[in-house]
Amino acid sequence: MPSNQNLQGGKTFGFLKSQQRDRLEEINKEYLEDQKYCDEEDLAEKLDSFKNKYAEFDLNDQGDIDMMGLKRMMEKLGVPKTHLEMKKMISEVTGGSSDTINYRDFVKMMLGKRSAVLKLVMIFEDKANGSGCKPGGPPPKRDIASLP
Repeated sequence: MPSNQNLQGGKTFGFLKSQQRDRLEEINKEYLEDQKYCDEEDLAEKLDSFKNKYAEFDLNDQGDIDMMGLKRMMEKLGVPKTHLEMKKMISEVTGGSSDTINYRDFVKMMLGKRSAVLKLVMIFEDKANGSGCKPGGPPPKRDIASLP
């Protein structure tokens, strides 16, 4: 007979995730009402996308992405980074004030004008997944003359 502990753990995890999504939704509302972002195109859709992406990698459900969460994010996006590179990315996003990325920092980075490494990776990954511009099949044959 299966134990109820696994079920309990799953329910608890689901509850934590839904609480977390509610918290992120509250922060999204702040951005929707913020005059600074009123001219941002498709803001509601972008914020929803950010919320889902962020929640996926907030592994400890504490409301921030730590080094392990960022490591998993980079691996899943197909661009694994070294420990030092990830520390630099977190510092770039938080301005050096924290060793974890909170949701507000994440949204500011994604909506901001600066091109943080993490933002570039996220945008590139969205474009790669969103459009079917990748040709299928083997890469085209190249000769030596075509190399840079």
